[in-house]
Amino acid sequence: MSSIKSSKALGFPWETQDPFIFCAYHADSYPEGNEKLGPKASLEGRNIGQDFQGKDGWSMYHGTTVPGFPQHPHCGFETVTIVQEGLVDHSDSLGAAGRFGNGDVQWMTAGAGVNHSEMFPLLKSDEPNPFLLFQIWLNLPRAKKKVKPHFSMLWAETIPKIKTGTGTELTLVAGEYDGQKAPAPAPDSWAADPANEVAMWVIKMEPEAEWTIPAAGSGLNRSLFYFKGDRMTADGEDFRQRVTLQLDSNQETNIKNGKTESHFLFLQGKPIAEPVVQYGPFVTNTNEEVQQVIREYQKTEFGGWPWPQHDNVHDKSKGRFAIHADGRVEEK
Repeated sequence: MSSIKSSKALGFPWETQDPFIFCAYHADSYPEGNEKLGPKASLEGRNIGQDFQGKDGWSMYHGTTVPGFPQHPHCGFETVTIVQEGLVDHSDSLGAAGRFGNGDVQWMTAGAGVNHSEMFPLLKSDEPNPFLLFQIWLNLPRAKKKVKPHFSMLWAETIPKIKTGTGTELTLVAGEYDGQKAPAPAPDSWAADPANEVAMWVIKMEPEAEWTIPAAGSGLNRSLFYFKGDRMTADGEDFRQRVTLQLDSNQETNIKNGKTESHFLFLQGKPIAEPVVQYGPFVTNTNEEVQQVIREYQKTEFGGWPWPQHDNVHDKSKGRFAIHADGRVEEK
C-alpha cells in the first residue's frame, strides 16, 4: 500500500502542514558584488522594493541597494532559516546581529514580537555570488506565543550530514535519523519536545540512488518537497521535480532517483491543532489577537530599531558571527 496521501505542484511560498505555516525558497544566481555589497549590475527594469520576478536569474526582493528583506516585524511563530549557499546579514530590534550562511541555520523564536532585517550581502567582487535559502515558518502553540524573542545559531560544522542508502545524503536541521540527532532547537520551540517528532531534513540523492524514509509515529504530518532534479519514483509512482508529496507517517516511503542529482526538503511534526489566524508577519489564534498585536506594534515597534539603516549590512571584512541580545558573541 502506498504511503503517498496526495501530491501537488510547488507554488510560492511552498504550502506546508501544521505545525508548519509555510516555506519560502529563494535560489538566486547573483552577479559580482559592488562596493556597497549589492549587485554589480544595472537595476533598470526591476520593480525595486518589490522585485520578485527573477530577472537575469536573481531578485532584489524588498532590497533597494542590497538584496533581501529590510526591517520588518514577526510575532507568534518561529523562523528557521537554512542558507545552503551565500550569506545573510541579520540585525534586530533587540540589538542582536549576525552573518551566517554556506550551510548555517538560524533558528529565531519571534514570540511576543521582534523587528529584524535579513539582507543578502554580495561579498565576492570578482566572481558570482550564488544564493540558496529556505525559510521555514514553524508555528508556536498558544501557550508559547508570547515568549521572549530568541535566536540560536546552528553552525554548519555542528549539523550532522549522514550518508545513507545508495548515494543519499541527509542534513539534519531538526529531529533524528538512525541514532544521530540534529542540534538542539530553540528552547520554546514546538520542536523542543521529542514527543512532537519534528523533523527538518535537506536531502541530496545522486543519480539512480535509492533510499527509504522510515516510518514514524501515528498522526504526524509529513511532507516531501522535490525541488531540484529531473524525475524520481516514490513508492513506485513517477514524479517530476517541483512537486510536494504528503505522506502517511505510519509507513515507509521508498524513493528511487532518476538519472540526474535530485534535492528534497522533508518536514514532519505532530500538529499543534489550534486555530491559526495569520495577518502577514503576525500569527495568532483569533482575529481579536491579531488586532491586539497590530496595536502593540504600532505603539512599541517591538523595541524600535537601533541600527543606522532599515537594510543594515555588516562590514565586508567580517566573517560568520552572531551577537546575541545578552551580549554573548559567537565567531566562526
